[in-house]
Amino acid sequence: MRCLDTVVVGGIATTRATRAELAAQMAYDCRCARTGELTNPRVVTSSNGSVIVAFNHGGAMRAALLEADVIDADGMPLVMATRVLCKRPLQERVATTDFIHNAAEVAAREGLRFYFLGGKPGVAEKAADNLRRVHEDLQIVGIRHGYFAEEEERAICDEVKSRGTDVLWVGLGSPRQEMFAVANRKRLRGVAWIRTCGGLFDHYDGNSKRAPLWMQNAGLEWLYRLAREPVRLGPRYLLTNPIAIFHLATKTHD
Repeated sequence: MRCLDTVVVGGIATTRATRAELAAQMAYDCRCARTGELTNPRVVTSSNGSVIVAFNHGGAMRAALLEADVIDADGMPLVMATRVLCKRPLQERVATTDFIHNAAEVAAREGLRFYFLGGKPGVAEKAADNLRRVHEDLQIVGIRHGYFAEEEERAICDEVKSRGTDVLWVGLGSPRQEMFAVANRKRLRGVAWIRTCGGLFDHYDGNSKRAPLWMQNAGLEWLYRLAREPVRLGPRYLLTNPIAIFHLATKTHD
């Protein structure tokens, strides 16, 4: 794997790569996996305020993140913290909902194959249809919802491999998706990337909306989401945001 420069953000080694650079790395790793140069898939995941809190709390999430190969910054507050505290800050936010387009563009051009795993039944299918409309040559060779038991994981991995998958997108929610990626990487030999993606499929099923661009750039997308889902997200943000700010302020450095 070519070296991706990192900076420590909230205690987590986070890549400084842009979305375009990360998509180029994905393509490179896919070529290496196809030739056998890359045996086990790379685990690629994201950090944000709640992830930073979970990581510093310890437990399963911390263990899984320490096994990941690439962690990007899916949160504008992380970028802002590095601009204040680091000589070489993060270049941009790598939101998974944006990165999917960089990845899909490269995949369509180079014939890379995606598999979508996660979400409620039917959601990933709708997301795949919508993404194919934007990226006409994109190959999504398999889709499965995220409701399965641990004993089904081996069969799922066999199915993913049988489709010639290059990049497996796993949207199971944290920490389940990170734990799945780490636990099954050896079963998924031949796949280049296991890319965790949280609620990505929900974002592209046609029923969800992103925050206005000015709110995204100001690091306020969480506030937009809170206004839309106060009951579900209120406790999460009220409890985790102050703790995340503390970790960002005290554990961010070059």
